[in-house]
Amino acid sequence: MYIYNVTSNVSDAVHDTWITWMKQEHIPKVLSVGTFYEAKLTRVLIEEEMGGKTYSVQYRAKTREDLDTYYDKFADTLRVEALKKFGENVLAFRTELEVIDIYSITKH
Repeated sequence: MYIYNVTSNVSDAVHDTWITWMKQEHIPKVLSVGTFYEAKLTRVLIEEEMGGKTYSVQYRAKTREDLDTYYDKFADTLRVEALKKFGENVLAFRTELEVIDIYSITKH
């Protein structure tokens, strides 16, 4: 499994609009392209010196090929859409993670 993580610092000026857009438009649109099977939106629990709030969206892909397909066919268009809508009010960086093992506790 692969995780495509997008971390975004969102200025207070656009925060409410951005969070609504992410939940109602952007994340559903990313999932609709068919390369990811799940997305998790989280708030990063730190105080940013630059202000604003920081969020992480973790999109899960089953294969490396799915992730590459997203980059090749969809990523640029979706990034440009976000940039046009929010400009410098949202600063984002992306990270790829490969899941090696998953551990869990089973309750008796």
